[in-house]
Amino acid sequence: MVSNPEFLREGVAVEDFMKPDRVVIGVESEKAKTYMSELYAPYVRQGNPIVYMDLRSAELTKYAANSFLAAKISFMNEISRLCELMDADVDMVRLGMGSDGRIGKRFLFPGIGYGGSCFPKDVKALVHSASGVGYDFKILKAVEDVNNAQKLVLIPKITQRFGLDLTGRTIAIWGLAFKPNTDDIREAPALELIQHLQKMGAKINAFDPEAMENVKRQLGDTITFCNSPYEATEGADFLVIATEWPEFRTPDFDKLVAGLKSKVIFDGRNVFELEAMKRKGFEYYSIGRKTV
Repeated sequence: MVSNPEFLREGVAVEDFMKPDRVVIGVESEKAKTYMSELYAPYVRQGNPIVYMDLRSAELTKYAANSFLAAKISFMNEISRLCELMDADVDMVRLGMGSDGRIGKRFLFPGIGYGGSCFPKDVKALVHSASGVGYDFKILKAVEDVNNAQKLVLIPKITQRFGLDLTGRTIAIWGLAFKPNTDDIREAPALELIQHLQKMGAKINAFDPEAMENVKRQLGDTITFCNSPYEATEGADFLVIATEWPEFRTPDFDKLVAGLKSKVIFDGRNVFELEAMKRKGFEYYSIGRKTV
């Protein structure tokens, strides 16, 4: 019996398998260790380690790694909220923190929460497993609470600008997948945000490069699916960015302005620079940064 957890990221899974940061293997015998060493030898020639351990430790390593990354994301989302209250800039805080080698630069970007299959599932699994042995994993429960709240962090910004009743309003949504370079919509913050906006009376025009077919199966014709990001903004009162697809970072702003009724953007992924949006004359709301 061997426990060999995977640490593959959606969108770059093949690359992660071919060039792993590390390989974690739980084994119970030298025979199993020998077989697994031969199996992975072609993929660790650059010196990335194979870490051998017992079965339970290997299984726990998987849950602990993903849960730690989820905690890192939720921590930065909490910091982003504090930045807004204290007139600080979360981008500056992120750069200052990330330059510390003990912390690192990755997973420090604030947004509207994490989604997908791995982080939500593994956080829940670790909390449940801990409960099963009589341990109350308080930090991870807080991580879940923060993430659930963060998915709707744009709602107060929207209601403060446009009111609680959005009846008659059309909102353009850019991005439906839980992250770019995948069509995965499991636990996607965009979907929860859309459903909340619909309850407030809004009509939704949505575009995503990959995930629209999956969303159609879930939401049907309750929202309008568009063929391009600019089609989504035609006649829309404002734009909401929910997924940081690369093509959203450098849009044709003339087309964007031509379609929108007002130059208002709510950016849930901090895609644009504040000064650039100021120069272009947008009313720009983002996460943990000053409103332009």
